[in-house]
Amino acid sequence: MLVEPTLTTPRPELGEGDAEALARDIYGLELTASALTSERDRNFRMLGADGSGFVLKVSNPAEEREVVNLQTCALAHLGRADPGLAVPRPVATLQGEYETTITLGDGRTSILRMLTYLPGLPLSQSPRTSTQRRALGQTLARMDLAFAGFDHPAADHELLWNVAAAHRLKGMIAYIEDASRRALIERGMAEYERNALPRIPALRSQVIHNDYNLGNVLVDPDRPDEVAAIIDFGDVVRGPLVGELATAAAYQLTDAADPLASAAEMIAGYHGVIPLLEEERAILLDLVKARLLITVLITGWRAERYPENRDYILRNNGPAWAGLEHLDRFAHADASAQLLQFCSSGDEP
Repeated sequence: MLVEPTLTTPRPELGEGDAEALARDIYGLELTASALTSERDRNFRMLGADGSGFVLKVSNPAEEREVVNLQTCALAHLGRADPGLAVPRPVATLQGEYETTITLGDGRTSILRMLTYLPGLPLSQSPRTSTQRRALGQTLARMDLAFAGFDHPAADHELLWNVAAAHRLKGMIAYIEDASRRALIERGMAEYERNALPRIPALRSQVIHNDYNLGNVLVDPDRPDEVAAIIDFGDVVRGPLVGELATAAAYQLTDAADPLASAAEMIAGYHGVIPLLEEERAILLDLVKARLLITVLITGWRAERYPENRDYILRNNGPAWAGLEHLDRFAHADASAQLLQFCSSGDEP
């Protein structure tokens, strides 16, 4: 079983006073810090007296510098390729650097960054509508168009959250105590290895956000049908383009009385901007299931090891199980047809 070091290395230990001191000493900014929830890193919202806002990010000590630089360069690229796309912007230190190494109180080292703060209401707290779901798909496709052509030496780094790597998590299945759920995952993994894994190398591939979930997309509180911002680029990686869409669709499956229709509306929005190729349509359902498998395996495994952060780690675990159990009620062809029900032509209906 391959396990990334960031999944087994404890997060940096810093308090709000530490964050304020770092902002002052390294960025020359007098800011008030408030801690944000996170899984692998330590993040703080930083507020200036003039109302300016930033996010101070202290990377997991196991995170490779090249991977952190990938995230920095990805944000800088999006800012150039599509200046109107609301994503965080890197902030330079007093020395003109976007990444700097700091020593933690326990002697470990971490990479420090600061990004602009983007306001908005997380999707998880927003009313959901058909118009909003289509807008989600359109905005995701817009970001992927902006990412087209971007490359980086670390783009192919090992990331278990990539749907192209789901098979590497097989060793975690044994940790699922419930027999019926373990059997569900075993069936899903076998199906993935049989139907999806051999076809992934032939798919369109590029750098993708890879975590378009209900906490990483913000909407305008007064106009919740409009996407206000996309945040958290910590899982940026090169992967199948349709894997980006499948990952996003996986988080729509418990959204309404008809989860597949909800996901299909978002898929239609994406398809209207970046039409899905036939081979991508054929594998979309398999990659949606792969993301759900990844979610329940990684979050369940990590929650046992980091009980102090259990609630945050498991925030998507329950919905992922619900999505897997819902899809298990359908024949593959039927579920696939429902996900693609609004994509019968090259244009969005």
